[in-house]
Amino acid sequence: MQFMLTIRASMEMKITVSFPTPNRCTLLILVLFSFAASPLHASLSINFYASSCPTAELIVSNMVRSASSSDPTIPGKLLRLLFHDCFVEGCDASVLLQGNGTERSDPANTSLGGFSVIDSAKRVLEIFCPETVSCADIVALAARDAVVTAGGPAFEIPTGRRDGRISDAANVRSNIVDTSFTMIEMIRLFNSKGLSLDDLVTLSGAHTIGVAHCNAFSDRFQMDSKGNLSLIDTSLDNTYAKELMKKCPSGSSASKTVNNDPETSFAFDNQYYINLLGHKGLFQSDSVLVEDERTSARVEAFANDQETFFQSWRDSFLKLTTIGVKTDDEGEIRQSCSFAN
Repeated sequence: MQFMLTIRASMEMKITVSFPTPNRCTLLILVLFSFAASPLHASLSINFYASSCPTAELIVSNMVRSASSSDPTIPGKLLRLLFHDCFVEGCDASVLLQGNGTERSDPANTSLGGFSVIDSAKRVLEIFCPETVSCADIVALAARDAVVTAGGPAFEIPTGRRDGRISDAANVRSNIVDTSFTMIEMIRLFNSKGLSLDDLVTLSGAHTIGVAHCNAFSDRFQMDSKGNLSLIDTSLDNTYAKELMKKCPSGSSASKTVNNDPETSFAFDNQYYINLLGHKGLFQSDSVLVEDERTSARVEAFANDQETFFQSWRDSFLKLTTIGVKTDDEGEIRQSCSFAN
């Protein structure tokens, strides 16, 4: 005799698990599992939506993969969106809220992208699992899956975040990394988020994908009276600097962008660190990682061994996605990611 546990994961998929005839021990395990996966659990957990929305992570993953197949810049956008969310008010999807004076309206966030992917995933989830999956979890899962889509490591992350109700543009500038930051400024900011020096070096590896607007690194050049640019930051490779000046001449459109990684632009790999050793870090905040003795050894280790970087990425990403999370009545489950309920 078999005890059949059937989970209808979607309209097209049914998962059936067979157990021996249940005894008290088996039933106890099932009950404990049910509580562990319950959306009422007071903290984050792996497979948080196992009972309330079994296909939640699959739906998000499919959305990310589909969007990335038609636009290879999507993974970089989703990863940047996560950073800008978690560093301000914690990982609570406050960056998604629209309106005057919200985080999203701040000039530092006007170049963010990937919102359509989050919104599309939310719409589908509201059909299959209404008022169940938070936008905050969608942002975290989408960033995780974006890395996988770009060739990075795959791993599980805990879910159960609630959506924040506060989003204030005044909180943005003091809580995100400026591309001109010194090492001291970056260490201070990362430490305030519970992140270590190793996390700083590791998470900077997000710049192995994505693009940047020309004005994000314009401080490394100066313009003469004739409008010609010249390199003033001697930490930058001359040949690379000339390529950047050619792609971003004076008077370039504000929408003009270049790839963060000039070598493997859309692949999540360790090329970013190899670039740093070759003095090809796009931002000043990149270059200081290889110049400072506190971080240079770690940069070299990641440049020499991609798996070492990937292992560290898993650990640091998990820490990033748990910054200031809200659970239970600390937040809500939005019906639309752009507006509080």
